[in-house]
Amino acid sequence: MIEGQFAAVAAVHAARPALERAALAIEERLRAGGRLVYAGAGTSGRLAVQDGAELMPTFSWPSERLLLLMAGGDDALLRAVEGAEDTPDEAAALIYRHRIDAKDALIAVAASGSTPFTLACLREAAARGALTVGIANNADTPLLNEADHPVWLDTGAEPIAGSTRMKAGTAQRVALTLLSSLVMIRLGRVYEGLMVDVQPSNRKLVRRSEAILAQLTGHSRDQVRDALRQAKGSVKLALLLLEGRSLDAARDALDAAGGDLRAAKTQIEEGRTQKKRA
Repeated sequence: MIEGQFAAVAAVHAARPALERAALAIEERLRAGGRLVYAGAGTSGRLAVQDGAELMPTFSWPSERLLLLMAGGDDALLRAVEGAEDTPDEAAALIYRHRIDAKDALIAVAASGSTPFTLACLREAAARGALTVGIANNADTPLLNEADHPVWLDTGAEPIAGSTRMKAGTAQRVALTLLSSLVMIRLGRVYEGLMVDVQPSNRKLVRRSEAILAQLTGHSRDQVRDALRQAKGSVKLALLLLEGRSLDAARDALDAAGGDLRAAKTQIEEGRTQKKRA
C-alpha cells in the first residue's frame, strides 16, 4: 500500500504539463473576475471540496468567488449518500442556479472519469461557456475527452480493488493542491514563498502573519504588530507600511495592482523614480 502511494505521486509528476496548462487557463478567467468552481461526488468530491475550502484561509480567496458542488450536498461530506452520484439533473440544476458562465472556471474530479453528477456539471458548465478542467484516473473517459483541459492521473489498479480513496485519492489530492496553489501564486497571493494573503482568523494565524512580516522586513514584533493593527490584519498592506509608505498610498498601489504585492512595490518604485527625474 505504501508503494502505491509513491506511485500516486509519480502519476501526478507525469501530469505536470497538463496541470500547468490548466492553471494558466484558470488564472486568465479568475484575473478577469470569474469564479472558481469545484465539482465532484464521493471521495473525489470530498477531496475537491477540501481543496476549495482551504483557499479562503490560506490565500484570502473571496467566498463569493468560490463554488463547491458536491453530489448529495453537505450531508455527503460526512457520510455516503445513497445514489447521490447518479443525479445528472441535480448537477445541471446547480450549474443553472448559480449562473455559471463564460467568466468562470470549473474543476471536475472523478476517478472513473464517467460519474454522472460530475460529468453533468462539466457538460452544463461548458455549454454555458465556462472553462472546464477534468481530473480523472481512467484514460479515454468522457470527463477527460470533453474537458477543455484534461488531467489524466495514471494510477492503475488499486491494492484494494475499487477503493479509489487509496492511490486515486492521493493522486487527486496532490494534483488539486498543485493546481490551486499555482493559480494562487500566479494571481499574486504568494510572495517570496510566503502566504501574504493569509487570513489571521485565529491566534496561530496571527502569529504566522507577524512571523511573515518580521522575516520579510526585519522589523521587530512590536513594529510588525502596530503595522498589522493599522492594516486591519492585511499582511500586504502592513508590509508596505513597514517599508515607509502611507496607508493611503499603500492601499492605492495594491488596488491598482489587483492585490499583487510584487506589482504594487514595482509601481511605487517606478513612481518614485519618475518624481526624482522630474
